[in-house]
Amino acid sequence: MPQAQEETAQAGRDEEAGHKGQESPLSTSFLATVSHGPGVYQMLGRREVLYVGKARDLRKRLAQYAHYSGPVHSKTAVMLSHVRRVETILTTTEKEALILEASLIKRHRPRYNVILRDDKNYPLIKVSTQDAWPRVSVTRKRLRDANRYFGPYAAPGAMRATLQLLYAQFPLRHCRTMRQRERPCLNYQMGRCLAPCAGKVSQEEYGRMVEAVLAILEGKTDRVRQALEERMQAASAALAFEQAAHYRDQLHALDSTTERQMVAAGHSLDQDVFGLHRQDASVGIAILFVRGGMITGAQQFFLADPIGEDSAVLSQMLLQYYSVQRQPPRELLLPCSLEDEGLIAERLAELREGPVTLLRPQRGRRMQLMQMATANAAQLFSEEARKEAAWQTLAHSLRQKLKLAREPEVIECLDISNLQGKQAVGSLVSFVHGEKEPRRFRHYRIRSKDTPDDYAMMREVLERRLEKGVAEQSLPDMLLLDGGKGQLQVAVEVFGRFGLLQEIDLIAIAKEKAEEGEKLFRPGRKDAILLPSHAPVLLYLMRIRDEAHRFGITFHRRLRGKAQFNSVLDQVPGIGPQRKKQLLKSFGSVRRIRGAALEELAAVPGIGMELALAIKDQLQPNE
Repeated sequence: MPQAQEETAQAGRDEEAGHKGQESPLSTSFLATVSHGPGVYQMLGRREVLYVGKARDLRKRLAQYAHYSGPVHSKTAVMLSHVRRVETILTTTEKEALILEASLIKRHRPRYNVILRDDKNYPLIKVSTQDAWPRVSVTRKRLRDANRYFGPYAAPGAMRATLQLLYAQFPLRHCRTMRQRERPCLNYQMGRCLAPCAGKVSQEEYGRMVEAVLAILEGKTDRVRQALEERMQAASAALAFEQAAHYRDQLHALDSTTERQMVAAGHSLDQDVFGLHRQDASVGIAILFVRGGMITGAQQFFLADPIGEDSAVLSQMLLQYYSVQRQPPRELLLPCSLEDEGLIAERLAELREGPVTLLRPQRGRRMQLMQMATANAAQLFSEEARKEAAWQTLAHSLRQKLKLAREPEVIECLDISNLQGKQAVGSLVSFVHGEKEPRRFRHYRIRSKDTPDDYAMMREVLERRLEKGVAEQSLPDMLLLDGGKGQLQVAVEVFGRFGLLQEIDLIAIAKEKAEEGEKLFRPGRKDAILLPSHAPVLLYLMRIRDEAHRFGITFHRRLRGKAQFNSVLDQVPGIGPQRKKQLLKSFGSVRRIRGAALEELAAVPGIGMELALAIKDQLQPNE
């Protein structure tokens, strides 16, 4: 775009914003206040962070957004149309900006950033080599404690298969704390532990088993196989046939585990292999986990419409994916170059506490692995296409069976949870294109009095939901209510006041009599809609209702437990959170505190005789 056209476009945007009574968030006056140094910027909407980015030169980068001239329907243009203000954070170096950007994305999960939906910590296998008698366990935290960690395992099945072998054939101790016993526990009697606590195994023999376990987890099975064969032959020659049979079983289990793994390279390096496939505006990313030269698992991410080129998308993904708990391996195989590759390599090396090599293979075995990962990324699109086709069929059935005004893309379900009006909460779950969207789930604390009036509670939650939805233009296509005609009538009343009866389809689902099954109610229809118990439409609506139940009951129980916890002791002057915690730690429950002697209460650290008397007066006022 010529310079004159750019200035004209910018002036038009500023003028349009002025007509709305506010200055453009990327106006010339604002840009004049932005530093030319490195830092992070946040695009903010009315109530949420829309996008987080970093820049070597903040003013230059934001000026690019201010003069954006791409397609009006592009994701960047849509994002800019919702921006109400922009905030910047200056950093000393580009590297600091890189780390801060990743941290802010994980914290706010902005709508227009690349978000890894499956951002959980995968399990690791831990071998406590710093203990005198090490044990094998599963953890989700990698601590800097000099013990050995293996993983993470994206495929829990592979991890369980490995653990099954280790527990069965190498019976190391299971107990969390090691203490001397005169008699071993039941695990020893079952053959699941060598009972080092009772002196049933020597330190040398136990150490050999630990070495074998470490070798298996490192993928060095040849060495373990040779050692087991030698011990089996020696035991057989010594006529110790039971011991020889035990070694034979270990060999068979080792072979079984090795056969399920695919040899990936002629070396024992740990690698993560990334494959990327772009189709239209969407991107599929697949990761192959190579540990000890063997493929141990895989993971895929589907990004519907990410902002940025492949290099930017992959860069953001790496910064989100790896952390102190999920450390990168020694080598990463990448399909393309990265934005700020040097800075990212430094950051990954810090997380690993060792060197990390970024490679873009062109030939050989590494290239074959890359092609395999890319094929897995491309496969995501066929899976997404199948999901979309299945959803379109279901959406068509929903409209046909329930006489809806349109095929719904966004469905929400509202449920009220309370116990005689106490700790009442409303739970709202959202399903988009057939799949639940946890980012849109909401809890509502009922503000009205603690009275068991479900209709009043539903009215309050509906009003609050619609007020926000109208303001933010974020309304569903269909609302499902957990209840019968009464709840539906309340919704019709509220939707009528907001003028939304023609905009959103209303459905109520209820099981009034067990023998009659589920009933569906629609506004303006006297009789319930009855569908066969196996009908896909009914099963889908029941799934949504059950998810609302789960989401609401979990929160309600949390509030109820908190209320019970904060009951009587909070009314005692001088009892704060720490002293309350100490009392409950010492006695276990309020009932035992009530039955404790005055001297026992006074003996609790931080209590004393004066507070003990106050506690007695509060808990036993009639005494």
